[in-house]
Amino acid sequence: MTEPTHFTAGNTPDAPRSDLPDLLQALASDLREVGYTLEGVAELLGESAYAALNRDQPIPALIATEAAAAGEPRTAALAAVVRFWLLAVPQEAEVLDGALPRTRAEGLAALGLAKIMGTEVAAEADLRPYGWDAGRDGGVEIWVASDLAAHQRPGVLRHDHVLGIGQASTTLVQTTIRRHAERALDLGTGCGIQTFHLLQHSGHVTATDISERALAFTRFNLLLNAGALNIDPARPADRVSLRLGSLLEPVAGETFDLVVSNPPFVITPRTAGEAAADQFTYRDGGLPGDDIVASLIRSLPDVLAPGGTAQLLGNWEIPEGSAWDERPQSWAGPDTDAWFIQREQVGPEQYAETWLQDASETRDRRHYQEAYAAYLTDFASRNVGGIGFGMVFLRRLAGERRIRRFEEITYPIEQPVGPHLGAAVERTDWLAAHDVSAAHLLVAEDVTEERHQRPGAEHPGVILLRQGTGLRRTNLLSTELAGFVSACDGDLTAGQIIGALEALLGGTEGFDGGAFRSGLLTEVANLVRDGFLLPVVPDLD
Repeated sequence: MTEPTHFTAGNTPDAPRSDLPDLLQALASDLREVGYTLEGVAELLGESAYAALNRDQPIPALIATEAAAAGEPRTAALAAVVRFWLLAVPQEAEVLDGALPRTRAEGLAALGLAKIMGTEVAAEADLRPYGWDAGRDGGVEIWVASDLAAHQRPGVLRHDHVLGIGQASTTLVQTTIRRHAERALDLGTGCGIQTFHLLQHSGHVTATDISERALAFTRFNLLLNAGALNIDPARPADRVSLRLGSLLEPVAGETFDLVVSNPPFVITPRTAGEAAADQFTYRDGGLPGDDIVASLIRSLPDVLAPGGTAQLLGNWEIPEGSAWDERPQSWAGPDTDAWFIQREQVGPEQYAETWLQDASETRDRRHYQEAYAAYLTDFASRNVGGIGFGMVFLRRLAGERRIRRFEEITYPIEQPVGPHLGAAVERTDWLAAHDVSAAHLLVAEDVTEERHQRPGAEHPGVILLRQGTGLRRTNLLSTELAGFVSACDGDLTAGQIIGALEALLGGTEGFDGGAFRSGLLTEVANLVRDGFLLPVVPDLD
């Protein structure tokens, strides 16, 4: 087995430095004192400008900070910091010296965060506040460095661009089932977003990436926020191991309780003789089509400990005339739990437009036309009619597989959805270990019933159960299943309720009592699995 390549460099070219502990501590103190926090920035900008900035629309924030810069000293200092990093507007060195007195412009330049140009200072990286609710432990707030985004800089993004806090990374954060893990793996860490969250519920986290610059940003972020992340800055390896390498190569032979990955899943046309430097490493996996996601799903169970889980995001190609899940079903091994949820499906044209704009490749008209045509030619070569995006849950079990679900949910769901996915897995495990007919069941608190009938009709033609939380499913009920649900107050067992319904509805010619009981019990189990009905047992509500 090849020895993994541990990344410990604190001085990587074109990346922030993490080998200057005194300056890191000074910067953290300055940022805290000037009020460069989520709340501070939101209050400074106002609700509408803050919302626009989160959509990468900087103009309202520029207007708001221009006015704030003329205000009282503390407000003006925060406005200068916001303009410098979030809006990438160069600032006078003396202004930054006053706003960040411990670090000063020279310190920012020494850390690789800024470039001094005469009397002005320009940002070399994005640095922004980020935080989340940690439940009973309160909130966590840190600062995250990444490369300047497309709206903060001119031209096409550099190919080794280190992505910041984006929609995909926050989607994975919200999707991940948070449970204690002795050993966790963040595969393709980027600037470290998933690692920061994993540290809150994991004994040790291994973070990998194929990009040295990405690992350098992650190391900088970890040490800048060592206190908030419960890391000893003198011994960071006690809690985090950074590994350089492609996909699972850096962790070959190891196993983990939890793996999360926002992999470079974007499907990008490949050309003959293309080098790695020609690809956008933050999004391009370097393989044809959706092979990067397919290979990950096939190989991830090898690094899972028994009972270990993996959660990732991905794209998959949908051949013309095929069901969206036909190919993903072939990737999931027979001895691994697999749950795919497709959240979106687009055509080749929209897909090309999205990712060309993502890297600012629309700014050069000729390049844009050639790249757009290359996307369409590439998809046509494999008869691709659509591209799906979604989230994947995998689990390695020692016994029989329990979960094999491939479903499409394109409507809005509750976020974070991770706790609800975890509860669904627990209910599936409960069903595998218990006899549903002997269970006492209750209707979940968020469930409502909806009935539709023609005017004057004696009975409703449609009966629906709706969830108000989680995946917000809707279930079409038969008359007998609706009768069953209405009786679920926890007093009678499922078997007793089914027996009463059989006595009420049976007795007609051709009525098959065995088939009635079996079919209704299967439908009841599905309602338990999806959270409409809950067993009267601890910790399943």
